[in-house]
Amino acid sequence: MPGRVHAPVRSVVTGGPGTGKSTLLEELARRGIATETEVARAILQAPGGMALRARDPAGFARAMFEAELAAWHGAQRRDGPTVFDRGFPDIAGFLALEGLPVPPEIADACRDLRYDGPVFRAPPWQAIYRPDAQRIQDWDAALASDAAVTAAWRTYRYEPIDLPLADVSDRADFVLARL
Repeated sequence: MPGRVHAPVRSVVTGGPGTGKSTLLEELARRGIATETEVARAILQAPGGMALRARDPAGFARAMFEAELAAWHGAQRRDGPTVFDRGFPDIAGFLALEGLPVPPEIADACRDLRYDGPVFRAPPWQAIYRPDAQRIQDWDAALASDAAVTAAWRTYRYEPIDLPLADVSDRADFVLARL
């Protein structure tokens, strides 16, 4: 249609910890797709990040929100799709898991700053789950995290599409076929 401007596609890979999200985004980037890395992991790897997460979960959520907001706006300036490692509803899911309320600005972002591409869920996959310095949850906590973030995405009217339990190449093919 003449004069129609196509908005960039902002897609997301969500799910609990250790489900292969970051590995999948690395593969998508290798294939030429713009990606945004997980903001929570970047915060946790920074000096004081683990302490912030432990002593002030609401402050940690605020830091994730600010970083996610910058990434979301940055993706608007790109041509073509951008795939995010998590998104605003993941922050709401984290807060729910912590028993904390979702602040209005985060709820507003979840409702109003829409991801316009598919939201892919990397389901729990015990065979690949490995704790590390930032991924401190045991398997049961990882399952609870997945349930909380998946519920948050649905609360904000997204229908996540489960990724297959397959190697990273097959998962990347699955995502690319749907972008």
